[in-house]
Amino acid sequence: MRIELQHASEELKEDKEVVLVAVNHEGDALEYASEELKGDKEVVLAAVNQNGHALYYASEELKGDKEVVLVAVDQEGLVLQHAFEELKRDKEVVLAAVNQYGFALEFASEELKVDKEVVLAAINQDGFALYDASEELKGDKEVVLAAVNQRGYALNFASEGLKGDKEVVLAAVNQKGGALRFASEELKGDKEVVLA
Repeated sequence: MRIELQHASEELKEDKEVVLVAVNHEGDALEYASEELKGDKEVVLAAVNQNGHALYYASEELKGDKEVVLVAVDQEGLVLQHAFEELKRDKEVVLAAVNQYGFALEFASEELKVDKEVVLAAINQDGFALYDASEELKGDKEVVLAAVNQRGYALNFASEGLKGDKEVVLAAVNQKGGALRFASEELKGDKEVVLA
């Protein structure tokens, strides 16, 4: 049963049964629930389980609840941006987010942007997530190879040293020929690389 909570009376927006039906059908309906129900863990869990973006409408307290945030980022990793800072430092939460959406790495704490396991998980979901990795990991050959093997243009975000590494550049060019534009000048003149 679909309920258009947006157009319901204020009284029904405070009715937990009505709101649960609404958010189970469309998680973003949480936006129109009463403030009290935006702070009700059962209601918010139902909403974020249906649509992770519903975390945006949850009470501040529940944006800091690890169980709620884990359910939300499993649905939509990008909602990590709405979680409390302490959860952006929580490896389990961040791994769940980047496994769903690699670019969620942008919202991870700086400490986790240097964590090779977290960065590799993000890159395995989308090689362009290398953009948000620490400078140290942009210079890590294993990390960069994982990125360019998935998305050749990720070479653009590699350290200058690895843009001059023949193995890395060959992997990038083999994945996407145009990645040659990001290679060092020396490798742009290497016949084997150009013909790859």
